[in-house]
Amino acid sequence: MPDPFQPETLAAIAIIGLLAGTLGGLLGVGGSVITIPGLAILFGTGENQHLYQAAAMTANLAVALPAARRHRKAGALRPSVLRWMLPATVLFIVAGVLASNLPIFSVKDGGEGGLWLGRILAVFMAYVIVVNLRKLFRTKEKKAADWAREPKTTPTRCGAVGAVMGFAAGLMGIGGGALAVPLQQTLVKLPFRNAIANSSFVMVFSAGIGAVLKLTTLGGHYPETGSGWPAWQVALLLAGILAPTAIIGAGVGAKLTHTLRPRYVRIAFILLMIAAAFKMAALPIQMV
Repeated sequence: MPDPFQPETLAAIAIIGLLAGTLGGLLGVGGSVITIPGLAILFGTGENQHLYQAAAMTANLAVALPAARRHRKAGALRPSVLRWMLPATVLFIVAGVLASNLPIFSVKDGGEGGLWLGRILAVFMAYVIVVNLRKLFRTKEKKAADWAREPKTTPTRCGAVGAVMGFAAGLMGIGGGALAVPLQQTLVKLPFRNAIANSSFVMVFSAGIGAVLKLTTLGGHYPETGSGWPAWQVALLLAGILAPTAIIGAGVGAKLTHTLRPRYVRIAFILLMIAAAFKMAALPIQMV
């Protein structure tokens, strides 16, 4: 368990939040794909995984609130999608958090459940890498065709997006936008801007509910902590350090979107995701 009383780690945690927020603002992905591997590099993989997820969910809520407000003012939300996507996400994030607390993912008594949760996240990161590689090589004609499509806002399609977003967010401690945005584009046929707006709005509710549920169940994984603090307080402290710089980074990233060449930013992000996925996978590779 990380010790919240070690001041030398505060700057490192704040930098992780800044990086997560900036990349999230640039590319429209959740910050947890940066936050959780960053904390794993700082404190180690495996036994602390549930703690990282609780902190990431709580920090996601702080970042999602201002983002959702901006999208709402810009008129980018699609109520016809949110009507079905929101309740499905809320329902399935509860299911996802409960699934993450199953005995198979336990870290008590030396259990390797946290390690397997990290590996599931690594697989998800591989999906994020593939999605970004496809976007990297998308032609102008394909982008124009995407804008011309008619939305398909049926209850089944919108609810399916919400269900996948919610369960993945609850299980892995992520925001879910990296799944919900491309799914809205492919299943619901929404433009990228509207898909990001809907995901940010839904995340306010899903991250809030998921964070509360994860925080209140942390004691089952960590009856004692090295710092003497209850596990939920350690997670809140981590989130409190991550959130301010993540919010600043999200604003910076949103502005840089219009000044930096997206291609090079995406390449850097893909390389970062490869390194993060390798860390979370924690493969037993021996160097000869």
